[in-house]
Amino acid sequence: MGKLKVTKTKLQDVKIIEPTVFGDHRGFFTESYSKRDFQDAGIDIRFVQDNHSLSTQAGVLRGLHFQKGKAAQTKLIRALTGVVFDVVVDMRKNSPTYGKWEGYILSEYNHRQLLIPKGYAHGFLTLTPNVSFLYKCDNYYSVKDDGGISFKSPELAINWPIDLKCAILSEKDAKLPTFAEFEAKNSFVY
Repeated sequence: MGKLKVTKTKLQDVKIIEPTVFGDHRGFFTESYSKRDFQDAGIDIRFVQDNHSLSTQAGVLRGLHFQKGKAAQTKLIRALTGVVFDVVVDMRKNSPTYGKWEGYILSEYNHRQLLIPKGYAHGFLTLTPNVSFLYKCDNYYSVKDDGGISFKSPELAINWPIDLKCAILSEKDAKLPTFAEFEAKNSFVY
């Protein structure tokens, strides 16, 4: 039905995906995922798991998370409701963008999706209440291969659009190592 607009980003292999949206006074319709349209756009990924998170408050910060080794995941993410500042960090030692980050606004209004390849850490900050967030993953979640780095790693200097003292965190995310601490103990993620 609709074609995809695929935009490369400054980070190697990370892409912004914008599906065609048909809107009128009643609302809108979009095909959020069509294997055929993705293949036509040169993206041939077999997704096997969908994850859905709900954050009820603005200021919820989740991440930065990743799956290591053979459990690494390519993700296609989008905000179903609300607005997020989404951040990805290249954790692939041999990548020209290793240790670099980028942030993107994803919302129910812009319908943007982000394709995040294996080997990236990912997290987001809710800018509105009641954010429903969907992740399509090409690999199953593995508890033993779960990893993460701190959202406030000084060496990354991520420019979060909030005073980080006000961020609403999980206990797990508050204790994640910095990028430098993780790097010192691990040779690679993917």
